[in-house]
Amino acid sequence: MLKKITFIGIIILLNLLSYSCEDKHANDTDLIFIDENSIQDSIHESDNKKNDKSLEVAIAAMTSPNETYSYYGQLLQYISKKINKPVHIVQRKTYDEVNQLLIDGKVDIAFICSGAYITALEKKLPIEILTIPIIDKKSYYHAYLIANSESSILEFKDLKNKNFAYTDPLSNTGYLYAKYLIKKNNYNEKDFFAKTIFTYGHDYAIQAVERKIVDGACVNSLIFDYIKKKYPERIQNVKIVQKSEPFGIPPIVVRKNLDSSIKTELRSIFSSIHLDSIGANLLKKLLIDKYSEPKNTDYSSILEKSKFVGK
Repeated sequence: MLKKITFIGIIILLNLLSYSCEDKHANDTDLIFIDENSIQDSIHESDNKKNDKSLEVAIAAMTSPNETYSYYGQLLQYISKKINKPVHIVQRKTYDEVNQLLIDGKVDIAFICSGAYITALEKKLPIEILTIPIIDKKSYYHAYLIANSESSILEFKDLKNKNFAYTDPLSNTGYLYAKYLIKKNNYNEKDFFAKTIFTYGHDYAIQAVERKIVDGACVNSLIFDYIKKKYPERIQNVKIVQKSEPFGIPPIVVRKNLDSSIKTELRSIFSSIHLDSIGANLLKKLLIDKYSEPKNTDYSSILEKSKFVGK
């Protein structure tokens, strides 16, 4: 029988092996942090209530619900004022669910990870990039292979027969890259790790490593670096064992059939956020330089890894 562990809010249950359940993954266990239902909120200033047409925004759960709202809340308030419309936030547990919302036309715009975008390309889904963030003058990011600072883990092979945290089955840094390392080093995915769990949040994966719930994890460098800057105490017992090559940065996407005038307006707003004082201050808090068109952003290495592992 496989084991399941549950996180409620920010309460972490330390008894990793205390609950049993059936699971569809041969060696994986879901690590549940939030209710299965969607998390929804409205960003709605009084001066734009007159417009009933809202912008529906989905956010892939790359971080915990509280961190997600903290990170995106002010940005979407800014967008709401600029377009003079309410912005409704919808969050789902998995990246696949967010892609599906776009396909079904239930949301207009989404913040997704690069792995989810590559999946959309592979399946020819009706999704296109609206804009990308430029962070520290770069349009790329990395996967960090992490372990607890007190552990003897110094390289990937040291994780053999250890407990490991994935984030989401469509995650590039939190799933695909780890699978790539297993296959590249001629190991068998089915028996490399002693146990695996899904955290559905990079910050939760970092917490799991920091608190020794698991021995290692692969996480998004942007989220790790953001936490290091904002909440250094949360990663004081975590070390980076390995850093991947650069990957195309997680984009903001829209459904393809969204009205072209709305796409144009949104691109214009995002591309100019850094040019006014309020927007510049907001981006500074988020550690984002600016938003830009993805002219030179290369997602080919993620696509190659996906094909290599047979995702």
